[in-house]
Amino acid sequence: MTWQRRSYLHQDQEDSDDENSLRRRAGVEGLIEIENPNRVAQKSKKVTQIEVDEPRQLSRREREEIEKQKAKERYMKMHLAGKTDQAKADLARLAIIRKQREEAAKKKEEEKKAKDAAAAAAAAKGVNSLSLK
Repeated sequence: MTWQRRSYLHQDQEDSDDENSLRRRAGVEGLIEIENPNRVAQKSKKVTQIEVDEPRQLSRREREEIEKQKAKERYMKMHLAGKTDQAKADLARLAIIRKQREEAAKKKEEEKKAKDAAAAAAAAKGVNSLSLK
């Protein structure tokens, strides 16, 4: 084969490739370019284009987390101040417990005094009975 014949054969193959590509894009594909609207091309930025000073937008989850933390802090402040229903109930329960403990301590002190007095009386009675014998 000569050079001219090779180039002619090569040219025929290129023409047939063009025809195949047109056949592949038959129908609507040949008329309309279809793109997936959900596919977002990643755009890369250069370091000089990035703005560090610009405030960053928070996601919904981050905003909700911050709001949740702030609400918890407000509740704890009110709870420590005794303004919440739970704090009022806790303080009332604590007052009742303190009163019960004070009463128990007084009762225990009275029993101890009575026991000491009885022991002192028994000791005094025992000394008197020993001296009489």
